[in-house]
Amino acid sequence: MKYFSFFLACLAGWVCFACGVDSRQETGRLAHQFGNVLDIHYTPTSGKRCTGWFTDAGAWYGFTPPAADRWINGFCGPYHLDMNRRQWISDALVQVCFEDEETSTVYQPDTVIYYPGELYLAASSDKGKIEQQLIFINASTALLTCRSDRKSRFQFFGETRLEGMRSETVKNSFLLTDANGEGIALTFPPETGILSNGKGYQTLSPQTGETHVVISFFTDQASQRTALQKATNVLVSTASYKERTARRWEEYLQKSLRPEMPQEYNRLAVKAVMTLIANWKSARGDLFHDGVVPSHAVGYFMGFWGWDSWKHAVALARFAPELAKDQVRTMFDYQTPEGMIIDCIYSDAAENNDRDSKPPLAAWAVDAIYETTRDTAFVRELYPKLLAYHRWWYEFRDHDGNGICEFGSCDGSLEAAAWESGMDNAIRFDQTVMVKNKPGAWSMNQESVDLNSFLALEYRLLKKLAAIAGQAFDAPDRTDLIRDYFFVEDPGFYFDKRLDGTLVREEGTEACIPLWAELASREQAAACHKLFTDTTKFATYIPFPTIAADNPKFMPAGYWRGPIWLDQVYFGISGLRKQGYTEEADHFTRQVFDRLQGLTGTGPIHENYATHNGAPLKAPHFSWSSAHLLMLYWELGE
Repeated sequence: MKYFSFFLACLAGWVCFACGVDSRQETGRLAHQFGNVLDIHYTPTSGKRCTGWFTDAGAWYGFTPPAADRWINGFCGPYHLDMNRRQWISDALVQVCFEDEETSTVYQPDTVIYYPGELYLAASSDKGKIEQQLIFINASTALLTCRSDRKSRFQFFGETRLEGMRSETVKNSFLLTDANGEGIALTFPPETGILSNGKGYQTLSPQTGETHVVISFFTDQASQRTALQKATNVLVSTASYKERTARRWEEYLQKSLRPEMPQEYNRLAVKAVMTLIANWKSARGDLFHDGVVPSHAVGYFMGFWGWDSWKHAVALARFAPELAKDQVRTMFDYQTPEGMIIDCIYSDAAENNDRDSKPPLAAWAVDAIYETTRDTAFVRELYPKLLAYHRWWYEFRDHDGNGICEFGSCDGSLEAAAWESGMDNAIRFDQTVMVKNKPGAWSMNQESVDLNSFLALEYRLLKKLAAIAGQAFDAPDRTDLIRDYFFVEDPGFYFDKRLDGTLVREEGTEACIPLWAELASREQAAACHKLFTDTTKFATYIPFPTIAADNPKFMPAGYWRGPIWLDQVYFGISGLRKQGYTEEADHFTRQVFDRLQGLTGTGPIHENYATHNGAPLKAPHFSWSSAHLLMLYWELGE
């Protein structure tokens, strides 16, 4: 709270109207200091590919502000974000003009701003200026507010671009429903008359000055009834619902921001928070809890993955702890009887991948949530499941029973085993083969330093969580074994090891994990520090590429064969910090913040980046990149 007070003191002279916001209502809100940290302007008729939407509160639908050169006087959308149903429902289902204008009247944009938790635009015609604000009340309800100082009623209109949508008017609501019973409702103020033409509608607001329209999303007849009742309630108390959404976002930012940081770093942190919340998706179909998808901008990422989820939860624990809890729960909903957490899950369980697991960081997530919330009931709920998962590794992924585990798969394929590592095409796996442990359990013929370091950290955290949960914990301590098992004196680095004892001499970021997990001795950390700060290896333009830059197989855009992945960057920088190398850790962090293209501008946060110039590579609006940027931000200078 002291940080927020500091912000307010600094902002005392700020006038919201300068940003296009009605200063009578919005003065002083922290969120309004961070307009347009992300550029998501897009009009569906542009013919280009949209790569990001405004969505909030777990909604499976999104909107964009229209592009200035293809203006529509309304927010574009909604767009259906589900993996198997990604489509624009409408170019702009709620467009607006004055009552004495033709619907074809051309409006000129004055101001367009994407704030945390809000889209705002203002546009003018010869008749006057109309301001529009769009927020999400919850996962199934958005609220549009239109206002003008002209004493004229608003004319609303719009239509679907999809064939096969059934339209109907129910009192003051216009509904579009598909063959599966899923659809959208627009609810206008009471006494509003609506004209429908089958694909669209037209209506006049009953009053002048300010009008609200509730946009509801439903999946079946029952949720339709609930949505319409909710819409009625929202229209009765719009001010209180708007205040709840504003307060939610103020709390996100209060808990996330460090006011002593440079403004460009604070904008970066806000962008990361906005990305995580935009990727929040509510329970739906075969997803039984809310969670955060890797990227709402890419169809195949509209599910929940194992180690992504743990990383998301650690960041969310600080500013959205209830969502963090559900992010953990949703993966454990599909824990197997043997204790395994499967790779990924979707709203349609037929799409789930149970061929492999993912690196074990679940205890790290639960511990982070506990440290923030002190919720002992949550620890008691999750502890038995965490323990079962920990034991699963040693039962199903330790081929020779020596207490050192391997990544593997349930179907015997190397492809799935590489997925289990999280580093799909890593150079260290080029010569790997599979060995069978038991029915349904295969291992690589390679023991991995990162996996076993994660397990050692998990051991330490489970011991702590057991005491909090009041449960027994009797797993063997393999920490000392792991500390020395993978370390090689020459060149002073950690390497994977084949089951026959030979080394996999590929210098990669997996060697950061013993430092981050606080397993390395002082001497081992010092030896690794030399390689991590070598500009020919890991201290590149963007630090910590996934493989040393002088490796002959290094590929700066080669997925896990050289690019920058921000989870690995975090493990490397945080590992150095934990070992006392704070100056280098801060220096590397600033390089990341200052050099990744688009990061301090309006570009989205990406899945990975090119090592030598910081150019974005794969999926935009990426959640674990955002989570780790927040962790780096919080740890900078500490």
